[in-house]
Amino acid sequence: MNADDRNLLAGSRVATRLPAQDLDRARRFYAERLGLHPVDERPGGLLYRCEGAEFALFRSTGASSGTFTQMAFEVDDIETVVSELKRRGVVFDEVDVPGLRTRDGIAEIDGNYPSKGARGERGAWFRDSEGNLLGIGEPVV
Repeated sequence: MNADDRNLLAGSRVATRLPAQDLDRARRFYAERLGLHPVDERPGGLLYRCEGAEFALFRSTGASSGTFTQMAFEVDDIETVVSELKRRGVVFDEVDVPGLRTRDGIAEIDGNYPSKGARGERGAWFRDSEGNLLGIGEPVV
């Protein structure tokens, strides 16, 4: 195996897939609550784009466990984004476990990936209409 073989996926684009038991309900949630609209659709699927990344909602008979972050949005001003999303009816999780506690829906998280040049991150979590756990993060420099 040569170096190109080992880095087979390094140059690929990553696209998240989120299950939805009711695509019409999910479409309304993403439009009304998050202000996002599909850029394309096919039977059983909706495709969204945000700053060069893609994610798709797909019709599924299964449901997400909602026990871990399935997708996150990185923003420059988490307080403004969380405040606006709350105004639109998004309900944020309040977390209080060892090492992670939210205040008004936002947690201060020590450490971050060194390549991001940040010393930490601020995070918030909510569920979409289909039970998918989504996050919002802001690097702290």
